[in-house]
Amino acid sequence: MIPDCKTNFLYLANTLQEKYLTFYERLEKVLNECSIGYDLLPQTKDVWAVDYMPVQVGENYFVQFLYDPDYLKPAKWHKTISDVDSICKSINISPVKSDIRIDGGNVVKSPHSVIICDKVFRENPGIKEKQLIKDLYALFQVDKIFFVPQDPHDFTGHADGMVRFLNEKTVLINDLSNESPTFQLSFRLALHNAGLEYIEIPYCPDMSSNDSAKGLYLNYLQMKDVIIVPTFGIKEDDIAVRQLEDLFDGFTVRTVDSNEIASQGGVLNCISWNIKSCKEFIER
Repeated sequence: MIPDCKTNFLYLANTLQEKYLTFYERLEKVLNECSIGYDLLPQTKDVWAVDYMPVQVGENYFVQFLYDPDYLKPAKWHKTISDVDSICKSINISPVKSDIRIDGGNVVKSPHSVIICDKVFRENPGIKEKQLIKDLYALFQVDKIFFVPQDPHDFTGHADGMVRFLNEKTVLINDLSNESPTFQLSFRLALHNAGLEYIEIPYCPDMSSNDSAKGLYLNYLQMKDVIIVPTFGIKEDDIAVRQLEDLFDGFTVRTVDSNEIASQGGVLNCISWNIKSCKEFIER
């Protein structure tokens, strides 16, 4: 499995530049300063590229899952679903296709493991649990798949807003002290049963909106030796950044004000499709 720390090229949806130009320019400045190669995905219909683009398992092996999330079932959202086949063709990617429903934001990767929220079972009621797990192992080609309970406040059911790998044995999670004791216990027990240690980082959700991702620092962008952290103009920004600087010793840690996209329900990992690619592809 290709983890974020091994990726060297970033794709962003072209709709990001069109809809959030000021934010895009701030992010672009940071990407250039960090010498991160990037390009825009053509023909996109929303900004959340990680969710509908294929999951990269090997340098030349991508898996395209069925992008059919329950939160886009109302007819008014159908126009926001991109034609991934056309996008992949335009950038010379030929993914393996799967009929399993899963968003890319629900796939948190390390070299040998994957973490997924248990929503994947509810999204695929026609596949028995054991068969679904077997199919996921075959597609991801990893040693371990860990399942964690869905955050009851997150309508997407994505793992990338709940947990990220620091290394194979340790994950970063949100400070859940303001969440219900029942969810806190079930989530921590899932990590314990998976044999994973965890470190909490600040989490300051905007309680005035169920759709906002403001205060979600865990949804940072990680590439090669760079961590780009979303900030929101609140006092917890500095605390979160200092902690991530300590945790990712040797990485360049930068920030970008992300309030515009956070108000729409996602932050930096949500908008990013970062891959490991050969030099020839990057310079195409």
